Amino acid sequence: MKTKLYLELADLKAIAAAAEAEALANQWAVTIAIVDDGGNLLWLQRLDGAAPISSFIAPAKARTSAIGRRETKVYEDIINGGRFSFLSAPTLDGMLEGGVPIVKDGQCLGAVGVSGVKSTEDAQIARAGIAAIGL
Repeated sequence: MKTKLYLELADLKAIAAAAEAEALANQWAVTIAIVDDGGNLLWLQRLDGAAPISSFIAPAKARTSAIGRRETKVYEDIINGGRFSFLSAPTLDGMLEGGVPIVKDGQCLGAVGVSGVKSTEDAQIARAGIAAIGL
């Protein structure tokens, strides 16, 4: 039997605080979502001024990243490359850049999804959050 790593509340708080700090430092109004390895929502934080729709998009990006075990930019690139049939993939509803998996020792622990600014900036915020736990 293998040992499974998982995110603890302290990890969520550290990730969220660092992601929030990155967003605020750049004056970006975003929603930050953190999910576990099965895509289940563990944390949702909508910063002042973030568009209401971002509270739906951020968790979708996080969920898609976690269950796909890769950044959501991969899916966006596949679709932008002309493989439009990929839009029909089941349960993957956040196929825009901004979802980043949380990986330790090759194991996906979950993901961070951010929505509210340019997709590259969303991903920047997500990575800043993940870096706070040394990953």
